[in-house]
Amino acid sequence: MPLLSLGPGRAIHYETIAATEVGRPHLVFLHEGLGCTTMWGDFPQRLCAATGCPGLVYDRVGYGRSSPLPRPRDARYLHDYALDELPAVLERLLPESDYALVGHSDGGSIGLIHAATRPPRLRALITEAAHVFVEDVTLAGIRDAVAAHAAGRLRGLARHHGERADAVFRAWHGIWLDASFRDWNVTALLPAIAAPVLAIQGLDDQYGTPVQVEAIVAGDARRRPAMIADCAHTPHREQAETVLRLMRDFLRECAG
Repeated sequence: MPLLSLGPGRAIHYETIAATEVGRPHLVFLHEGLGCTTMWGDFPQRLCAATGCPGLVYDRVGYGRSSPLPRPRDARYLHDYALDELPAVLERLLPESDYALVGHSDGGSIGLIHAATRPPRLRALITEAAHVFVEDVTLAGIRDAVAAHAAGRLRGLARHHGERADAVFRAWHGIWLDASFRDWNVTALLPAIAAPVLAIQGLDDQYGTPVQVEAIVAGDARRRPAMIADCAHTPHREQAETVLRLMRDFLRECAG
């Protein structure tokens, strides 16, 4: 099981996908707030095969087979993943490679925060169901998930996180429902993003409305919205063929 040490108590589980074409950027997959490498299913492999790109999929600290969280989360936890952990992973595993980010939900928000620092090797960013501020519908969806978990309807998390599944769930809903997070907002960072962006969201997303995508795109010609019909919070699973085609075409055009 590949593990990367980022310091005491910070070991990252990661997996790589081989390229099928020479000179293509790495696709770095950033999972959702309850996710990990296994929760992506075979989508990373399929997207890498469709684009010829090599891939990197990893569990952030606190998830899957990586180290547990060293301390409770605060309102800057997404910034910590974007500005500390992700650059460290890239420096250690892809020190000289160009890359594109594919981020789902929390992973999409992390990708946006990271992209706003204008990293020189970032070629493109794809977000799925990313948040840039907190909506009432987001909090309502999380409260519904808390009720579902209490009723035993989210037992599938244990297949991905093992014995820490409950801790992963508590950390996720705990910070999002905390009063300190209600004013979390990263829209002021978005104008700094120079890389092309594809912002995907399901029209039936239970955690966000189209205003999230509108804020990400904000009339910038380098940024493209993609609202997916008959789709909720996980486009790459619910409308896999449509999303695969959108991402493939975007990466072929924007990432060389």
